[in-house]
Amino acid sequence: MGGNLFKNIYTSILETLGLAVWIEIVTDSPRCTYYFGPFSSESEADGAKIGYIEDLETEGSKGLAVMVKRCKPEKLTIYDDSLDFKFDRFFAFSGQTL
Repeated sequence: MGGNLFKNIYTSILETLGLAVWIEIVTDSPRCTYYFGPFSSESEADGAKIGYIEDLETEGSKGLAVMVKRCKPEKLTIYDDSLDFKFDRFFAFSGQTL
């Protein structure tokens, strides 16, 4: 029990300093970037990444690119909505409304 507490505190300190290790998974469909972590080491993250990959594939994600790196993500899921259909991309002529 004490070992887990120490590990959690150590990982929290690394995360605060931006030195924790995260798994970054970028998918083509849907166009998202996911961050999983934090982990205290690359080997710990490497051991965990297969579970996250399997979960995303089960949910239907395609075209996964996986990287283990030290970072401090601001968001855990980033959705690229630049390809979404938006009404404001169409122009209205005088007297017309969309």
